[in-house]
Amino acid sequence: MFRMWGKIWDNNRMLKDTVICMSDYSMSRTAMVFQSLDSICYQFDLSKPIWLDSNILDFKRHAKTRFTQDSFIESIDFDYLEIQVIEE
Repeated sequence: MFRMWGKIWDNNRMLKDTVICMSDYSMSRTAMVFQSLDSICYQFDLSKPIWLDSNILDFKRHAKTRFTQDSFIESIDFDYLEIQVIEE
């Protein structure tokens, strides 16, 4: 089962978190990551963030990345959104 943990952080405190579970292995890992991120943003009522080069590198290295204000078109009222793959 593929599981991704989404967390919203502000002032070094976790405000919200959710775990998205996917068991459809007919999809590629990349498709599961994007669909999980879409589900996280839907649950948190956020616009979808833009993947910057730094996000891509962090995610490739650590299966974890942070989306700050630079990744969002709209203004956000928290420091960053963090996603992390916790099970594949």
